[in-house]
Amino acid sequence: MVDSLFAHRVIRRGDRPRELPRGEEIAPVYQADGSDHDLGSFMDRNRIVGVLVIRDGKIVLERYGLGLGEHDRWSTMSTVKSMTAMLVGAAIHDGAIGSIDDPLTRYLPALAGSAYEGVTLRHVMTMSSGVRWTEVYPDRSSDVNRYSKSLADKVPGGVLKLMASLPRANPPGSTFLYNSGDTYLLGAALTKAVGKPLADYMSEKVWQPAGMECDAFYTVESDGGQEIGGSRAGMVLRDFGRFGQFVLDDGVIAGKRVLAEGWVDAAATPAFAVPAPPVLDITHYGYSWWLGDGVMAALGHAGQRIDVFRKERLVVVTLAAFPQPPYVSTTDHDRRAEVVAFTNAVRRIGAGT
Repeated sequence: MVDSLFAHRVIRRGDRPRELPRGEEIAPVYQADGSDHDLGSFMDRNRIVGVLVIRDGKIVLERYGLGLGEHDRWSTMSTVKSMTAMLVGAAIHDGAIGSIDDPLTRYLPALAGSAYEGVTLRHVMTMSSGVRWTEVYPDRSSDVNRYSKSLADKVPGGVLKLMASLPRANPPGSTFLYNSGDTYLLGAALTKAVGKPLADYMSEKVWQPAGMECDAFYTVESDGGQEIGGSRAGMVLRDFGRFGQFVLDDGVIAGKRVLAEGWVDAAATPAFAVPAPPVLDITHYGYSWWLGDGVMAALGHAGQRIDVFRKERLVVVTLAAFPQPPYVSTTDHDRRAEVVAFTNAVRRIGAGT
């Protein structure tokens, strides 16, 4: 498990977890490779470890696979980028952050004089810092793997030092480039703004009020160090769903506003067209959320996905263990596309078709 490999900090649940009500179970069927497939086929074909569908606040489908249990934490991969960005809306509501156009160096003065000089919170939330970055996982010398090695070695301040050493490639705000380091800096700036660890702030603002049923965790860069806001967190399937419901409810929990008014609308507003969409239904990027036709999506490596359909009052969570190179056959089907096909089948059930 990730929390045994990397240093981490717990996101504490409250004393009274809130049970999600159950609705009538659905049985989606979709087409792929010229055949109809049901839920069991979907999970077997795509190495799915968990599926959760919440419609109108009620669970209408929940399944586990590959040995995952209902109280086992699964790695968020990069879906946590979207969650961390939501907390910026809480910090704005609390008055800890005045504007997302604040310069990053206001919160992280160690970046002064680096390529991040003049970069704002908005820029790192929308992956447009303009800093050169290579997010190529098979390349051991890529920036993302240098970042990962610093985490594995638990080097205090190592990630911040790495980010400050990078050169500028484009003017801030001009170009979309997916950069896990940008989200690390967003989380670090948020920590400074609110004056407490990111895990504690997530617990205070979301985990406890929303009635999450299990503790979660953020990975930290070193023992007792800064949380990694953009990858390697861990939580249980139903709590992934509860977070999606929190977004669906516009950042309001039990009648109390947690996120700034209009924050979810802003997060769902396209900031950049995505030049090479990671999935066929995605066209744009907002405040660390991938956007498509009616969907806000949190996407993560190896098939992790949280889909929020605001119009349909629908949350779909799929957790997976997609094979990675060199263990992918040239004859394998497109698993990400199949997740989209399955999710569209779920969406059609709600539309009465």
